[in-house]
Amino acid sequence: LMVWLRRCTHYLFIVVVAVNSTLLTINAGDYIFYTDWAWSSYTVFSISQTLMLIVGATYYLTFTGVPGTATYYALIMTVYTWVAKAAWFSLGYPYDFIVTPVWLPSAMLLDLVYWATKKNKHSLILFGGVLVGMSLPLFNMVNLITVADPLETAFKYPRPTLPPYMTPIEPQVGKFYNSPVALGAGAGAVLGCTFAALGCKLNTWTYRWMAA
Repeated sequence: LMVWLRRCTHYLFIVVVAVNSTLLTINAGDYIFYTDWAWSSYTVFSISQTLMLIVGATYYLTFTGVPGTATYYALIMTVYTWVAKAAWFSLGYPYDFIVTPVWLPSAMLLDLVYWATKKNKHSLILFGGVLVGMSLPLFNMVNLITVADPLETAFKYPRPTLPPYMTPIEPQVGKFYNSPVALGAGAGAVLGCTFAALGCKLNTWTYRWMAA
């Protein structure tokens, strides 16, 4: 009974984390309403996706102990997002593209590290965290490329008047060194390790809670 109770608890955690991952990344890559803040939004979305992917994928990977389950987790996130965005589209939200499965290649790198280091958790945290953090902002650029014409859409679907503190300012030359990918990758590489460690720790906490 305890084995199945523990297993079901893990699966429940996985579903909860995957759903929250989807909710936090639902607009990632959607620059239709972010034309004034495209690069800033891109950086923030890339980092948020990186962290939500890595914590859930690491949790699932270390729970099963089977290389390949991180990629499976990324597939769950992708399908959830497709379903959610399709629902929004059916309600009239002006999407003109489908979110590409940008999480899959980064999750594959996580699986590869786990397999190559013979399931060493510390290597998974260090190497896996860096690889996912550095790779996802690069892959996320595919989402930006798939927006047909964000300016045209922005004029077609005008936004409500923004409050003064939200009014966009003129872009600054050299802001973010003109490289949102580099900024997202740099921040993601550091934070990715932290969240990979959190994913591993969630396993420990869950087991201790179930054993109590």
